[in-house]
Order: sequence, then C-alpha cells, then structure tokens
Amino acid sequence: MSEIKKSSIKLKENIDVNDYEKIKNLEKLCLEADHTSLKLELDYKLSCLKLKSEALVNINEFMYYSEDDLIGYIGICDFGGEDLEVNGMVHPAYRRNGIFKRLFSLVEDEWHRRSKSMLLLSDNSSIPGIEFIKSVCNDYEHSEYDMLLNMDAKQEPKKNSVKLRKAEKEDAKEIAKQNSIYFNIEFVEEDNSETEDNIYKNITYMAELDNHIIGKVRIEKNNDAGGIYGFGVLPEYRNKGYGREILIMAVDELKKYNPNKIFLQVLTNNKNALNLYKSCGFEEKYTMDYYKMSKNEEGKIQ
Repeated sequence: MSEIKKSSIKLKENIDVNDYEKIKNLEKLCLEADHTSLKLELDYKLSCLKLKSEALVNINEFMYYSEDDLIGYIGICDFGGEDLEVNGMVHPAYRRNGIFKRLFSLVEDEWHRRSKSMLLLSDNSSIPGIEFIKSVCNDYEHSEYDMLLNMDAKQEPKKNSVKLRKAEKEDAKEIAKQNSIYFNIEFVEEDNSETEDNIYKNITYMAELDNHIIGKVRIEKNNDAGGIYGFGVLPEYRNKGYGREILIMAVDELKKYNPNKIFLQVLTNNKNALNLYKSCGFEEKYTMDYYKMSKNEEGKIQ
C-alpha cells in the first residue's frame, strides 16, 4: 500500500482535456490490475464539454489526489433520463485507505441536492465493487451486456426497403414517444437536443418504410470508437427483418469514420435484441450490474 501525500479532492461540473487524460491513465491501471470493466463515459463527457462558468451548478466529477497524482475518481453521468449513473475507481496501490468511501460520501451529498434516483454500476465480476454497492444499497435494478462488433464479420446484403434520414427538430416528439416505448420512460413532449447534428457529433436517424416512420437509431462517434444507442422498431413493424436492416445501416454509417471499435449495450434479459445483435456480428464482452438508490417524497433514502 502506497503512502498518500498531501491529499486533496477536486470537485467539478465537467471534465476538461487534462482531467480526461489523468482519469484515462488511472482507468488503464485499474483495468490491468483487476481485469474488469468500467463505464465512465469519459468520451461522452468530454464531447459535451461546456463553456466554463464561475458558478458550480452541479458537481459531476469527484477526483482524489495524492500531491499531483490522481488516485481516486467517481463520476456522475446524467443522460437526461430519470436516473443519474455513478461509476468510479481507486488506484490499486492506494486501496483500503477509505478513498472511495470519502468520494462516495460527497456523491451522496450531491445526489441529495438533486431530484433524480441514482444508479450505482459495477462490473458483475468485480467482487469488491459489488460488495461496496451492496453495503450502501441492495436494490438490484438490471444488468446489461456490453457488446463489441467483430469488425471482420460479414453482413447480409441489405434489402434497402428501409431508409434512414437524419432527424430534425420536428422529430423530437416522435423520438420522445419511441423512447417511452423502448425504454419504459415517461413520455415528455419537449424539444430534444439529440435530434441535432451538433458539435457533440451524435446523430439520430429516423427509420422510414414507404415514408412512414417505423423506428430510430442514434450513432455516436467519440475518438476512435463508435456507439449505437436508442435503437428500436415500433411494435407493429417487428419480426419482419426491419430491425436488422436498421442496425446494419447504422454500422455502415459508423464505419465511414474508420472507428477501431463499434459497441452497444443491451439488457441481459432482452433475448430478442441479444439474438439480433449476435447475428449481426456483435459479441458479449462484459456484464454491468445496476443497483438503484431512490428517495421518498420527504427526500429520505428508500
């Protein structure tokens, strides 16, 4: 166990490029030591970097330093849904010093300021990670497979019956409606920034058949990786091969940017989607468990 020297904690709303590099280096050390996975969403966070402001509105980044060395990190990720997602790590040489507990206490303080529920994430194979989560919360929510595309996998020829077009602001209502169907979230009729081909390089496509919208998919390009999100087909158009067409076209769009890898996540109990992804060349890499912390109307933990 290494000695902590001149410890300090940095709290920020958004990471910058310098933070990103330090967190990535710490992540690399942890992955090599533990042979598990983390879901820190650093590329997404950096792509959403906002202009600096004097006021700290929400604290999302919790960094523990020994002198100038980052040795502990927890991040909050808010994708705009009902839940905050929390994942973190401690340098292997500095564990059992109470670093993670100290950072997590600050995360809890921040969570109590915000109205959302909180999901705590851990690789299913990380015994210490699961044990810590269960020490503060035992409300298991769900598990997801993280899947990577075998870039050499041969895709079936497309039928070209489905067309993809970039979503526009006018599609926001339809996107929100479909999200409520696919992901069991409340339908809120409001503008949605994910419909814009903006500086964050996230592009939502509407899938159309004979000029009728039948589904959607979002692709993201972060550094050397491509991601597929928000994918779904309306119930009345399922089991007809349209989902496969949409997925293959989304992969083809991402490949135009020459990514080193293409990934997606899927609930472990969603067998139909899992079979579709496998048939298109995606392979399971790890399982991420989600545990939920909620508050009642009085703000007390349930």
